[in-house]
Amino acid sequence: MTNWQKILEHCAQNMQTEILKVYQTAEAGKGFGRGAGGDIKKKIDLVAESALVETLRADKASCTLISEESGAKKIGAESSEYILVADPLDGTTNALRGVPFMAVSLAVAHKPYLKSVETALVTDILHNVTYTAQKDEGAFKNKQSIKPSETTSLNEAVVGVDFNSFKAGEIVSQMIRVLELTKHLRHLGANALELCYVADGTIDAFIDIRGKLRVTDMAAAQLILREAGGIITTQKGEGLDAPLTATQRVSFIAAANETIYTKIREFIKKS
Repeated sequence: MTNWQKILEHCAQNMQTEILKVYQTAEAGKGFGRGAGGDIKKKIDLVAESALVETLRADKASCTLISEESGAKKIGAESSEYILVADPLDGTTNALRGVPFMAVSLAVAHKPYLKSVETALVTDILHNVTYTAQKDEGAFKNKQSIKPSETTSLNEAVVGVDFNSFKAGEIVSQMIRVLELTKHLRHLGANALELCYVADGTIDAFIDIRGKLRVTDMAAAQLILREAGGIITTQKGEGLDAPLTATQRVSFIAAANETIYTKIREFIKKS
């Protein structure tokens, strides 16, 4: 049986090494056309994906790789039901500008749907922190068990919100009460890592209702958050699921606990 956790750890280590070789160099931002997810592919993204593919092949792993950069491709000589969903570099803009907040995001599923993700890893590239989760086995930060915060007051909470959209005005109007009541708003620019921050209690919620975030960006982090004991749903409060493709987009509300989740969703609904 394939030890996917071990393989993902090996992939992330090699990807981190290769990313750091070009991080803050003149060539990092060189463009190479549009990736499968629709964004311009940068050299630093391609370096990360190349390291991923090379490591998978070296470890003789077989899967269908779904990547933000190249779409779907078969890896390995054997037929496999496993799907590896990757954002080789979450936070490319941060990487190119020198903002020290970026991650590798890798998730393995046995069916092509978000709810089928069973193994997950998110590595903070610059701070040597790795979050992992296995379905029904909890979530971990550098091998130590994690859980979300118990904060219940929006006035005291640190809440991440992604406004990066041409629809920013519309999003603000839907969320105005949440924004007015929350003293500590944040957006750090790498959504996978921000969801992991909810999982380990660093922040108390993260909201992205733009309908713009690719499922490849958050497939790993959503399992880490669930396994830590946090909550993530659609804006309507429904279970979050989506096809695992390079172009699929999602919206969500993620929160540390039921109390703060209910407050956020109620205020968004009323707005």
